Amino acid sequence: MANRIRYKTNIAVIGAGQAGLSTAYHLKRRGLEVGRDFVVLDEAPSPGGAWQFRWPSLTLSTVNRIHDLPGMPFEDTIATNATEVKASVAVPHYYELYEKKFGLQVYRPIKVEKVYWHNDRLHIDTSTALFSALGLVNATGTWQNPYLPEYPGADLFKGEQLHTKDFKTAEYFQGKHVVVGGGISAIQLLDQISKVTTTTWVTRRPPEFKEGPFDDEAGHRAVAMVEERVRNGLPPLSVVSVTGLPMSPTVIDMKKRGVLKRFPMFSEITPIGVKWTDGREEKAEVILWNTGFKGALSHLEAVLPREEGDGIVMAGSLATMVAKEPRIHLVGYGPSASTIGANRAGGAAARELMKTLGSNA
Repeated sequence: MANRIRYKTNIAVIGAGQAGLSTAYHLKRRGLEVGRDFVVLDEAPSPGGAWQFRWPSLTLSTVNRIHDLPGMPFEDTIATNATEVKASVAVPHYYELYEKKFGLQVYRPIKVEKVYWHNDRLHIDTSTALFSALGLVNATGTWQNPYLPEYPGADLFKGEQLHTKDFKTAEYFQGKHVVVGGGISAIQLLDQISKVTTTTWVTRRPPEFKEGPFDDEAGHRAVAMVEERVRNGLPPLSVVSVTGLPMSPTVIDMKKRGVLKRFPMFSEITPIGVKWTDGREEKAEVILWNTGFKGALSHLEAVLPREEGDGIVMAGSLATMVAKEPRIHLVGYGPSASTIGANRAGGAAARELMKTLGSNA
């Protein structure tokens, strides 16, 4: 530890996905100098946030929507009608150009291991250096923390249990019966897998299919619903959980193919499949959990005041500020976990944190 670099700054931004880059942009726009007044730390080896790890078949034509970062439209960085370009290529390219255009130096790869208070400063212990800051914006997102529900018998299952994060190609599942659980990401993967093998789709609640386009207004309404929860200290729902499933051409085709016959969640996992409370069983070689992600916040455990039920009371204009510790903002958590919420939240976090720190920022 004695040989590691020690770096002192005013504000640390952890994470350089959409939320982190948006925050950095607004900090710089407000007169702070990157490297001196604030630093951006990122665990990933290259620009792109979680997008660089998405499955190869996710293209610009199949992704829900990619929202612009402030000050630079995404469409300016791709060729016209480049709909079949992999999202895992196009978005990281966009982020790389964005970092260069606005001079947002990002320290990477740096894994933040823990954050703690010492002498009224936030000390940030990383894999390569020790940073300290007066304020912190955490934008680590959720990709590194997949949620896997616990079911009786799971440890006895002889097949594979995978998560959305593990998906690469549909061809991997050929010849295997796959039980797919979850919402909007499940639809995308279910569509591909059902073309090469048999599937069973299960969800906790009956799916709601929404007619018409999912525009910005609908997105902001969904963000507001999630925001209300975190202001009350409740664990956040995902934004997509309150938007419903868009009735896209893909969904219409899946309905025609009979793929969207939905079953309620099973009650237990058996060695060879799954079982419901009514005694019905389904054999399966793979259970694919499309059950979402939780905030990757374990490194903040020593500085985040938790409520009963493990929630965090959030405050501020867009619910990015930790109510009981206004020197810490969470961007990309709860209402700002979606791309539609991350940009505005980054601006709010930058503005409000600088106000809290006053002349020290």
